[in-house]
Amino acid sequence: MPPAFPRLLLVLALVFSGPLMAQGTAPTTGPAGPSNPKERVEIERLLRAGQTVEATQRLDRALNADPRNAELRFLKAVMLAEAGRGNEAAEIYTRLTQEYPELPEPYNNLAVIHAARGDFDQARAMLEGALRAQPGYAAAHQNLGDVYVQLAQRAYTQALQADPSNRDIAPKLVQLRELVTPVADAPH
Repeated sequence: MPPAFPRLLLVLALVFSGPLMAQGTAPTTGPAGPSNPKERVEIERLLRAGQTVEATQRLDRALNADPRNAELRFLKAVMLAEAGRGNEAAEIYTRLTQEYPELPEPYNNLAVIHAARGDFDQARAMLEGALRAQPGYAAAHQNLGDVYVQLAQRAYTQALQADPSNRDIAPKLVQLRELVTPVADAPH
């Protein structure tokens, strides 16, 4: 089982609580078609209220009416990921990265899925894609730092297995494990 990754998962949840595709990156015209912000806001409200069945039904109707809408597709992927359907969410995020490579959020959330699976190399690649799309995207920078911690932990573990007598490695592993251990009182 891969180690817990609290910060990456928190970022996925934060996408839920704020406006989707924040900072004006969501396409609202062009191939995605005009978005219906009122409908999206209502779907998000229903989700926050725990009314996932109604939210899902409304989202599916909205997607049937506007199947290329990037914001709605992104929201669908978030909902799928939150429901534990990571493979389906990953498919949507992947298509969004292909169709809208300028949007960092699908890369970021795809990285969350890869990290949850323990595939930190792929998570790193997705986060680098997010940062190519938007170099100042703070969530991707934070998540990339967390991925680097996991990659360092893996490298030090392999080094210790290769040379158990190396006394420099064990303290580094202890420090890295402290970095990835969830803190109960951490702000959200």
